[in-house]
Amino acid sequence: MREMNLTEGPVFGRLIWFSLPMIAGNLLQQVYNLVDTLVVGRFIGPDALAAVGSSYTLMTFITSVIIGLCMGSGAFFSADYGAGNRKRLKEDVWHSFWFIFLVTAAIYAVVYPGTEWILAVLQTPDRIFDMTREYVTVIFAGLIFVFLYNFFAFLLRGMGNSVVPLIFLGISSVINIVLDLWFVAGLSMGVSGAAWATVIAQAVSGLGIGIYSFVKVSELRFSPEDMKFSAARLKETAVNDFATGIQQSVMNFGILMIQGLVNSFGTTVMAAFAAAVKIDTVAYMPSQEFGNAYSLFVSQNYGAGKPDRIREGTRIALITSAVFSVAVSAVIFLSADSLMSIFVDGSEHEIISEGVRYLRIEGSMYIGIGVLFLWYGYYRGTGRPHISLILTVISLGTRVVLSYALAPGTSLGVTAIWASIPVGWVLADIAGAWIYRRKR
Repeated sequence: MREMNLTEGPVFGRLIWFSLPMIAGNLLQQVYNLVDTLVVGRFIGPDALAAVGSSYTLMTFITSVIIGLCMGSGAFFSADYGAGNRKRLKEDVWHSFWFIFLVTAAIYAVVYPGTEWILAVLQTPDRIFDMTREYVTVIFAGLIFVFLYNFFAFLLRGMGNSVVPLIFLGISSVINIVLDLWFVAGLSMGVSGAAWATVIAQAVSGLGIGIYSFVKVSELRFSPEDMKFSAARLKETAVNDFATGIQQSVMNFGILMIQGLVNSFGTTVMAAFAAAVKIDTVAYMPSQEFGNAYSLFVSQNYGAGKPDRIREGTRIALITSAVFSVAVSAVIFLSADSLMSIFVDGSEHEIISEGVRYLRIEGSMYIGIGVLFLWYGYYRGTGRPHISLILTVISLGTRVVLSYALAPGTSLGVTAIWASIPVGWVLADIAGAWIYRRKR
């Protein structure tokens, strides 16, 4: 597949054509858990929906560490590629691969022995505790494939190839849908069937893209000289990757804390939150992936020493993301009821009503998260991932503090949790713009 040079050509066209496969790929990736949610909600029931939904938040937090590390390395890969430094690119690929692999192994060593403790901390209700444990015990097995897919996907994207990751996700998504229906509806394997369908699909995408990359990418053909470890380079890789990894994990740890608070309101609110979050994630996901594509655009041009092109790309990206976010907010607000009915049986009026409330409060401000994803991408692409971490702390810190302060002890109840989300986004956007104007 042809690589795209983001340091030349029309900025708007390059950004759009490079981002579209990434957006489509992430939409397919969301299919993994969306299909799990849809199938278990329809074929098993509300308790299974609550179990899989709360597991989604936990898995998002755990995988965010791995994805964040791969994303951090992707910025290095893209800058090396933009600078035309293939030797440095090889060094970064070698050091990053083994570093992130070891972190993934360490995560395995923590999550399997600590599964019951983690679920207890999340206040998982007794009614669905065993079902949740059954689901996550299987789903944890797919972490190694999450690592493989994301490492090679960010390598290929950093070199301007956003199409191949999409192809492998498309194949695995079809496998996931077929196996979900077969295991859950056909073989009656319950929530573990949905989990196995996801893990098998992840294995296909992770192993497939890895094999493709080793065959097609010359930077993965290492000589004995290339396989020497440099302590200085490993340290630089670790510091950079951890900054992005921590940023991603802090973001999702805050969401995990919110999940624990949501769980305290019972299974009806849990089920509503589980379904609404899936809709929510798909709704603003294009903005997230556009932000990631923009970040790689910035990285390549940063490596190539083209600040004027970065400034032009930033202006275009802000306008594009804002227009898209406002349009999606309107669609979600108007169709929230119908969207909830896709995941929940029409007779579950309380679940649908609470999910609609969430979508209309939080979904009205997607412009906040759309702009925030661009700030994350800008600071990551210009070698300052620590600023992205600061913005994440502002956004999620606001959300957590307001939720825990207002939801349990005031008449607002769970509505306070929903309303705190856009407040955090806006405050982080203001901080990102202020830093940009002072230090650009």
